Amino acid sequence: MKYPEIAAFAKFMRQKMLDISYQSGTSTHLGGALSMAEVMATLYGKVLRFDKNNPRWEDRDRFILSKGHGVLGFYPALLAAGIISEEKFATFQTNGSDLIAHPVMNLDLGIESSNGSLGHGISMAVGIATAAKRKNVAFKTYTLVGDGETNEGSVWEAAMLAAHLQLDNLTVIVDYNRHQNDGAGKDILLIDNMAERFSAFGWHAIEVDGHNIEEIVVAFEETVFNRPKVIVAHTTKGKGVSFMENDNSWHHNRLTKNNYELAIGELNVE
Repeated sequence: MKYPEIAAFAKFMRQKMLDISYQSGTSTHLGGALSMAEVMATLYGKVLRFDKNNPRWEDRDRFILSKGHGVLGFYPALLAAGIISEEKFATFQTNGSDLIAHPVMNLDLGIESSNGSLGHGISMAVGIATAAKRKNVAFKTYTLVGDGETNEGSVWEAAMLAAHLQLDNLTVIVDYNRHQNDGAGKDILLIDNMAERFSAFGWHAIEVDGHNIEEIVVAFEETVFNRPKVIVAHTTKGKGVSFMENDNSWHHNRLTKNNYELAIGELNVE
């Protein structure tokens, strides 16, 4: 296997997603978090430049989770990268915690933005990438959006501006699991041909299997000049747990003791 360390990173993330989701006893948007694991493991395990001991390092790359409800696929990446501690991670969704159901900007914890309402993160990422260009600094900006999130008009306003400004320091990743809060994307608002849509807006678009780490790495490493890049990651909602995969009820479902044990058992089968 190529990149076994990233595969191990993703497995660790899934373990932590299940553990903390069960421990919290609340709805944690688990299905949409599981679909993000390989992309987030690649970002935090290989792609992003950061200093875990100095999260405010000025030259760090910026990551914005535009898909704010997918935060359970974000905090375990920060944990695995050594940016937050086990003790901090364990406070998820407890009273007074910094780690709640959507990200709240906290640079000391590696959280660059507050996101809940969809469509906002990509706009913020465009602003950050524009600032980097104008200041002539080398950091790059990355943002992950949900495919259902692209129903928001603000996503395409930001996409138009990014292409107009030739933001080749900006990469958007679309978690293309074809499900959203209310059901299958095809039943709500057609979301086929995602890569073609971004291409039509002037982006360099790459399609990958969002669970194939080698494909994801190649996509991130591809150099693009004078236009932004989008990686359309074809993923499976609930990936890694058979009874959750492509079952949209796991957008909100809570883990019981029984299904937690079943899920962990599946995850630990080599």
